[in-house]
Amino acid sequence: MLWVVLIAVALAYAFTFTNGFQDAGAMAATFIASRSATPRGGIVYISALELLGALLGGSAVAFTLAGLLTVEPARQIPVLLVALLGATCWNLLAWRYAVPSSSTHALIGGLVGSAVVAGGLGAVHWGVEELLYPPHELVGLMKILTFLVLSIVLGFLIAYFLHAWLKLLLRNAERGVNRQLVRGNWAAAGLMVFSNGANDGQKLMGVLAVIALGTGLSATLTVSPWIRGSVAIFLAAGTLAGGWRVMTTLGRRVFRIHPVHSFSSEVSSGAAILVSTIFGAPISSTHIISSSVIGVGAAENPRKVQWSVGKEVVLAGVLTLPGTMLLAASMYAVAGLVLGG
Repeated sequence: MLWVVLIAVALAYAFTFTNGFQDAGAMAATFIASRSATPRGGIVYISALELLGALLGGSAVAFTLAGLLTVEPARQIPVLLVALLGATCWNLLAWRYAVPSSSTHALIGGLVGSAVVAGGLGAVHWGVEELLYPPHELVGLMKILTFLVLSIVLGFLIAYFLHAWLKLLLRNAERGVNRQLVRGNWAAAGLMVFSNGANDGQKLMGVLAVIALGTGLSATLTVSPWIRGSVAIFLAAGTLAGGWRVMTTLGRRVFRIHPVHSFSSEVSSGAAILVSTIFGAPISSTHIISSSVIGVGAAENPRKVQWSVGKEVVLAGVLTLPGTMLLAASMYAVAGLVLGG
């Protein structure tokens, strides 16, 4: 069993790293494409804020994710191992084809798919009964799915209306206003990345907290300092490695980005991610940022937006969750046949 635990922990850190470089492209896209920062300076800045967000961002999201599964203790570690393996493979595939896929969707899909094969439908905390019957609480998978959708819609709407307002406010502004917008972009990008680090880091903290509890390293389900610190380091390292292929997709292919566009996108993305993190909901920062970029483009000039790129992003979002569910379910089933259990 020890080798299973060690592989699960290694995969958790590998996924954290791939999560960092997958999200780096999305987070840096408008910031760098608008020439508010150089590629190297922008990535270093974003990595530092990602580290701080993971270190200081709380634990609400971690406990939401940790409470998603109700698998019997003997199967918890194998379920986590397969889920992480499937999600990591999906991240690498998305990176290979420069698609801004969601690490969150991949992880949630992997957890649900492997858990259902391991313990049936009862192995997942769906949250349907709690939502339908008094006191009508939003918990479990229903909470996660609700915020995954609402946060994306919120990112688009805030970006659209904020940029429409800024466009009207700055219609007679001189070109010198770009210098002020560039300074604003550093603050807006900092808010967005800090919020993202808090949300993304907690997902893997929740997974490692379950592993620590299942192996007896921890007596209670808690995010210990070593879990928080190690996840923050791997997440920041992945971000520092960069996500240049995805950054090109969001920063150049949707429409031509200027400082005012970057500011609107970063503020709206940061607000949507921060709200979700406060409510303890793991969300897809990649898709929030993507939707905010499209929202800004729609407010600027819908005819200049490459809507085909938006369709690719939406398609990736729709396919990731069921795709990783099937992938992880297949992996777990095959592993059971090979290992005889």
